[in-house]
Amino acid sequence: MTENNTTSWWSATYPQRYYAYSNTEYLLGGYPTPGYVDVAMFAALPTWLPAASDMIALTEAAWNARSSSVNQIVKDAEVQTYNAPVVVVPLKTQAATAQAWIQQQANLAAAMKAYVSAISAIASGADTTSTALPAQPADVMAASAATTATG
Repeated sequence: MTENNTTSWWSATYPQRYYAYSNTEYLLGGYPTPGYVDVAMFAALPTWLPAASDMIALTEAAWNARSSSVNQIVKDAEVQTYNAPVVVVPLKTQAATAQAWIQQQANLAAAMKAYVSAISAIASGADTTSTALPAQPADVMAASAATTATG
């Protein structure tokens, strides 16, 4: 049996086998997403492959964990999880939104009072001219997400 003393094409210019590079075609929160490459899978240097110094070397463990990671970005020369900034709605805006919801609910409450009166009149026999029940008003106490926001 003969011994194979050949070295891989990449071993001189790529000290690691696994790399992440900045994929600027796909951004997340303004940051490039990582592209991943196993340089050993190529028989020769691909023309598109960045230099090792322009990529982030990965351990085998990091390489194996990459597929279970979501929302990954390249920032500060490392692969990181992107955390979207928390949007804080100013209290004044929350109050204005709540005020609009209150007005809507007040209008619906008036509609509900009219509906209750009409149904009561039919049920008691005071209304003998109606031939069908009046339409029910929309959800009177529908919750508004804007009024439950914290900030």
